[in-house]
Amino acid sequence: MPILRGHHLICLHFFSGEGYDQTYIDNLRDTLNRVKSEGLTIGTGRDDVCEKCPYMKTGSCQHSENADAEIREMDRKALELLDLSAENRVEWSSLKTIIPALFSEWFSCYCNDCEWLTVCDKNDFFRKVRPVNS
Repeated sequence: MPILRGHHLICLHFFSGEGYDQTYIDNLRDTLNRVKSEGLTIGTGRDDVCEKCPYMKTGSCQHSENADAEIREMDRKALELLDLSAENRVEWSSLKTIIPALFSEWFSCYCNDCEWLTVCDKNDFFRKVRPVNS
């Protein structure tokens, strides 16, 4: 069963086939296919998505100077909003039903400054749940 960290429980719902490189994109597709059929376990820190990320070095994100701490805070907030904890097992489809109710808060906290915003905005589900005045 795949393991996903907190913010991936929300953000991966908006994956539209883009990423850092082809290895990363292929891993995202594979991970999503697996969670859709198997469900997932919630992890902390490095997860199945991070495994192929070019910025994952020595067990932590090196995308920017404070990236790892910022991502861990995103993970914490995602689990709070989803009312889930590490080690919980959850079905992907049940997460998708929860996201619309919490997405306005998530968007205001994280999406406005996110480098992936223009990519996510290509996703139909993202456009459906995105706050109107953003």
